[in-house]
Amino acid sequence: MQTSAARIADKKDWIKGATGDWEVVIGLEVHAQVLAKSKLFSGASAEFGGEPNAHVSLVDAAMPGMLPVINRFCVEQAVKTGLGLKAEINRRSVFDRKNYFYPDLPQGYQISQYKQPVVGEGVVQIDLDGGKTVEVGIERLHLEQDAGKSLHDQHPSMSFVDLNRSGCALMEIVSKPDMRSADEAKAYVTKLRQIMRYLGTCNGNMDQGSLRADINVSVRRPGGEFGTRCEIKNVNSIRFMGQAVDYEARRQIGILEDGGSIDQETRLYDARKGETRSMRSKEEAHDYRYFPDPDLLPLELDEAWISRIEASLPELPDEKTARFVKDYGLSAYDAAVLVAERASADFFEEVAKGRDGKTAANWVINELFGRLNKEGKTIETTPVSAAQLGGIVDLIGNGTISGKIAKDVFEIAWTEGGSPADIVEKRGLRQVTDTGAIEKAVDDIIAANPDKVEQVKAKPTMLGWFVGQVMKTTGGKANPQAVSDTLKAKLGL
Repeated sequence: MQTSAARIADKKDWIKGATGDWEVVIGLEVHAQVLAKSKLFSGASAEFGGEPNAHVSLVDAAMPGMLPVINRFCVEQAVKTGLGLKAEINRRSVFDRKNYFYPDLPQGYQISQYKQPVVGEGVVQIDLDGGKTVEVGIERLHLEQDAGKSLHDQHPSMSFVDLNRSGCALMEIVSKPDMRSADEAKAYVTKLRQIMRYLGTCNGNMDQGSLRADINVSVRRPGGEFGTRCEIKNVNSIRFMGQAVDYEARRQIGILEDGGSIDQETRLYDARKGETRSMRSKEEAHDYRYFPDPDLLPLELDEAWISRIEASLPELPDEKTARFVKDYGLSAYDAAVLVAERASADFFEEVAKGRDGKTAANWVINELFGRLNKEGKTIETTPVSAAQLGGIVDLIGNGTISGKIAKDVFEIAWTEGGSPADIVEKRGLRQVTDTGAIEKAVDDIIAANPDKVEQVKAKPTMLGWFVGQVMKTTGGKANPQAVSDTLKAKLGL
């Protein structure tokens, strides 16, 4: 893999400036809340929501004399995520105090990790349009506690503080500056979210703040030296991440082309205005006065414990996609759509069990996913089960119903429920395979359309019109292949 500095963006991703082409360089610090019942250093609930300050222990509120106690499960979740990112698991890591003042940080410092994080370097492969893949390096993953939340819209002259989130475990995943476009940054966060949801280490609910990112953006001439970066804080939407990168890159290019220089600073993205604005000058590590937390011993991870966690890992998205292509004969695109969520992949495999994989994928992606999206439902709330959808695929495969009738059966199963086989029998939807009945329908259509008969002999592609007419007169129940074969014989094609 190329080093971060060596990689040059595709020309299509270069940004046209008044004085020539520019290239954007992006690195991300993704903050993912660990999926756990309790907080990183206390037994208070880590559940989202609740009345303000209802999930707060004396440790979270930084009462005098309270000591943190590490949550073993949160460490396990971090190690599991590191293994999923194909990263190095550090057998020894240290918790540090990161000192800064915020009203919603009761201790006046954050317990984090600095020089010795729990997870070291790894790599994530991201998939882009056109089948292109890019590897993004992971610099580190460290554990830290979250701050609380300041509320500025509850009172005309005062701010309120909710400490429910204070002390919740966060994994900060720091990438290398390997991304070269807003699309790559969005694909990277999407892939990270997907991996963690597969692992069950973060729910990825960005609207709840469970996943958010600080985006480091700089610009340079293509292939040149890295420029001065600005950090855009706490963006909690993948769409907004793309917009923030595009705006910030063009802002920096404008300054540089006017002869100015970029100030290294922290900025915020205003989604309503579609622009970034200055928040404060960018802190460096020495500004936080890091030192090892005296209340917490170094983490020493047992080799056998790490091996047990590794053995428990599920099949991850990249491997599952490759298997779907190989075992079910799917296109890479269809496999990726099905694998996007673990529940969707599991649903498809249940439908495809012992059946034609391509047909199963077609029905899951086009019919089921299409209807779910239309009605705002998810795979977990689908009215049509995998067994029902598999039943429809079986009825098509054995010639009991046509594809057109199958859509009617799907509609009935969706709205009324029931076994597809029972629906077909009770409603008389069985496909007509009787050659005598099909021949009569064909003869009637030919007799009624002598002009079309002459045309189809000159232009055989018009056969589809005849097939459509026969299907119409039989209520869609005739076997399409039998209809086509009978027409060809009768018309001498």
